[in-house]
Amino acid sequence: MVSEKEKRYAYNLINNSLKLQAGEKIWIDAVDVPEDFVCEVIKQVHSVWGFPFLNNSTQRINRQVMECYDNVDFLNLKRDLDLEKMKNMDCYLSISAPLNTQGLRTLDPQKLQNYNKIYAQEVHFKQRVNHTRWTICNYPSQSLASRAKMSYDEYADYLLDVCCLDYIKMGKCLQPLKELMERTDKVKILGRGTDLQFSIKGMPAIVCAGESNIPDGEVYTAPVIDSVNGVISYNAPSVYEGKEFSDIKLEFSNGKIIKVAGNDVESMERIFDTDEGARFVGEFALGVNPRIHDPVGDILFDEKIAGSIHFTPGNAYDDADNGNRSAVHWDLVLIQTPKYGGGEIWFDDVLIRKNGKFVLDELKPIDKLR
Repeated sequence: MVSEKEKRYAYNLINNSLKLQAGEKIWIDAVDVPEDFVCEVIKQVHSVWGFPFLNNSTQRINRQVMECYDNVDFLNLKRDLDLEKMKNMDCYLSISAPLNTQGLRTLDPQKLQNYNKIYAQEVHFKQRVNHTRWTICNYPSQSLASRAKMSYDEYADYLLDVCCLDYIKMGKCLQPLKELMERTDKVKILGRGTDLQFSIKGMPAIVCAGESNIPDGEVYTAPVIDSVNGVISYNAPSVYEGKEFSDIKLEFSNGKIIKVAGNDVESMERIFDTDEGARFVGEFALGVNPRIHDPVGDILFDEKIAGSIHFTPGNAYDDADNGNRSAVHWDLVLIQTPKYGGGEIWFDDVLIRKNGKFVLDELKPIDKLR
């Protein structure tokens, strides 16, 4: 049985986020999602006369397939077949309700690296991200609730509440921030264990308000690739390749990560050695979602925390492209609200946000979003 909130969620995904039109083709990846909700999503696709192409799987099955990723021939063939399929799609929707958030912890890291380099880079980073309308989202599960330190019912209400925000209003509210970022040269980030400088001169700024990620709420750009200098200390835990990392501190010189600290330096160094671009930054973004205040161990939510930034080693997006290419795109989050130690953001020597709140009049409405 699908609730009214879930029906609204499915409606918003198809009609507001993806804006699916009659005759358009949509690839739907659903992992461990209850049949009733998958059927509701397909019902919404049919209501606009779209064409649904469903891959309905489970985390357990996908995990077993991943064991084959030591076979490069298999990954090459999988890439070629799925790349052709993706090229024929207008939209892509991923819905996940993982039963085990630690599912990749025991997988050989080399297999994940093979997947990222051979498959994900071509099918998702290059084709899906740049040539389809796409949305990635979650459906409530007990494991996601446990990771967020909530009961299932609390988490389900939280997820549906955050995901059904008025994103049209948010998009309008974020335009002044976009325009300011596109006029900015020098950026300075200050905070506990953080003193970072870089340039975003000439880079586009992209408003994210309910289209590609649900939940949403950020404006992103990219630093000039060799301009990053200083130190940043991230204070939100990060799950990457099935492992949880914390207390991450990165030191940069002329754009490159030269020193790494954290709870698992060996694994972090391995990630940053994936390829040359993994030690450079492909994204700088400000998180602004008014209903997300604390990390829940899910980057879809954590990178949107109001008063946060994410500063992302790895691949740049084509629409805010500083030229960095990598199989890695690791969104790492620094929260600057008073609860997490505060901090400041300066654009061209003007303070624009302090302790997670915007201080410029044209940006203050962002903090009043509800």
